[in-house]
Amino acid sequence: MDEMMLDFRIKGPDKVLYDGPDVVSISKMFLWIIRILWKSVTRKRDIFGEKAEGIVLVHGDTFSTLLGAVMGRFAGLRVGHVESGLRSFNFFHPFPEELTRILTFRLSHTLYCPGQWAINNLGSLKREKVNMYANTMMDTLALTLQKTCRQDHVPDYPFALVSLHRYENIFKKEKLEKIIEQVERIALKQSLLFILHPPTEKQLHRFNFFERITGNSNIECRDRYHHSDFLPLLEHAEFIVTDGGSLQEESAYLGVPCLLLRKATERQEGLGENVILSCYDIEIVDDFIRNYNQYRREPFCAGSSPSDVVIDSALRYA
Repeated sequence: MDEMMLDFRIKGPDKVLYDGPDVVSISKMFLWIIRILWKSVTRKRDIFGEKAEGIVLVHGDTFSTLLGAVMGRFAGLRVGHVESGLRSFNFFHPFPEELTRILTFRLSHTLYCPGQWAINNLGSLKREKVNMYANTMMDTLALTLQKTCRQDHVPDYPFALVSLHRYENIFKKEKLEKIIEQVERIALKQSLLFILHPPTEKQLHRFNFFERITGNSNIECRDRYHHSDFLPLLEHAEFIVTDGGSLQEESAYLGVPCLLLRKATERQEGLGENVILSCYDIEIVDDFIRNYNQYRREPFCAGSSPSDVVIDSALRYA
């Protein structure tokens, strides 16, 4: 497969705007979508039942989100988009998530937004807009933290977490090497626990960077954890270095200092408070590492359950 990969770049006047998945990968994704849509048409009754009643809830910004919205429309059902209104206002950062969200907004009847800022992002779009006041991630955190989580895997020394997996950071060798250089720079000041997502580990091996990371005495690599085992690590970390939107949210709700290795983010949770957007700027990275304790905050509580807001609204269509 790797030998067959083709570069797929969208170029602006003086720079590459998108440098992401190859044509082969994108083609496979679209073929998968077409197969699913065909089944949703030919097996409509098996999937949705005899009556076109109720509401289809889709969440987030993945291809399956968009696909679920299209399938709901095909079935003649209402579509509700949870985590709606998130925008970076840059089609190529993140790509294709930004385009996926825009299309899902327009396919949906009800838009469940994690705050007034998200509602404002929807502008004059004529849809029902429901304010959840926070994202459903907050409910997930609350439920998980109520459980007794094991602690034996938490280091007994000060450490920071690293979790990276986005295409724009790991897909191209040059970009991944720059990310590694920034991680190594951070490791000079703080012991790091590098949580390896399978795609990230694959790319590290592919570009012969794996030994470089594992050979660094200040970086310990571990496989990805179950969510309930990961949270104690996040709670005890000095700070987290990530490119993930979900981890941005989790760190914002927990008040853990977070350095976001991205050029742009569609989420507002924690920004300018405990979450710092690096824009890949070394000066911003260095300043965060020197002063990360200044960014620690008290845990956030919306005062109500975002999931309950969605359920109460959706029950009208049951």
